[in-house]
Amino acid sequence: MKKSILAVAVVLGATTTFAQDLTSRKGENYLPEAGDWAIGIDAVPLLNYVGNFFGKAGDNMHAGNIWTPSNPNLVITGKYFAEEDLAFRGGIRLGFGSTKQSVMVADRQAAAPTTNPWPENAAEVENTAKMGATNVGLTVGIEKRKGNTRLQGFYGAELGFMISSTSAKYTYGNALTASTAAVPVVVTADDNFGTNLGTATDGQGNAVDTRILESKSGVGFSLGLRAFIGAEYFIIPKLSIGGEFGWGLGLTLSGKSSTTAETVGLRDGATDATVETLSAEGNKTTSFGLDNSIVNPLFGPVGRLNLTFHF
Repeated sequence: MKKSILAVAVVLGATTTFAQDLTSRKGENYLPEAGDWAIGIDAVPLLNYVGNFFGKAGDNMHAGNIWTPSNPNLVITGKYFAEEDLAFRGGIRLGFGSTKQSVMVADRQAAAPTTNPWPENAAEVENTAKMGATNVGLTVGIEKRKGNTRLQGFYGAELGFMISSTSAKYTYGNALTASTAAVPVVVTADDNFGTNLGTATDGQGNAVDTRILESKSGVGFSLGLRAFIGAEYFIIPKLSIGGEFGWGLGLTLSGKSSTTAETVGLRDGATDATVETLSAEGNKTTSFGLDNSIVNPLFGPVGRLNLTFHF
């Protein structure tokens, strides 16, 4: 935060040498006009870079790499100025991600070699994990502006919603086999992708190892309504840096998650273990909040700095 404040001071300090006229030397208007559009981005990464540069910190990085898609607060925001002092604003987030990981592991059904196979590799099979995530969000609002100088105040309200979900699917080169198989295959550490292994209790009360075949989160739905107030300063014509603070309410609903796994265990009364598929559902959750830190990520941080381009 100190670095961001330093960067703001540097930027504003650099502009004090310019006159407070509302037009530039080229006759360009500093302030937005009716019919203008605007696009806003999070200013904090850039300000941290500038602050580190002037503060000679060791962690400043190239400005081209400072916005990353892993940031949950990255929402594209825009405005349309119906009048000079009235704008309609909105934001959108379309996030779709997919990751695939493949690992070669020993073929546990292959017969053990009678001699060392070197320089050839021992028989191997492939395990795979596929993860996906979806985040879709939309905000709409209205903004009223005040001020007749390059320093403008604004206030308003906005409504937003977001839908999100995650999923994972695993395939294993070593199929599980019953205890009566010629080469029994059970769950081992070779099947581990980090979060896909677990334990359960079979029909006779024995602890057994399990591995997930597929898991899905419940669909999450977030709804938010807030009021906001802020100010921005036009550094150059149609380019402003500003901050805003919001307060409002949020409602988040999460549906039931589902998991399908497999294991080898004994059914009640059985003498031989068999391969079984297990299914489980998670719980539904509902949360509600009324605060300056609403319970969804639709509007970004509670207090945030923006860099806005008008055209």
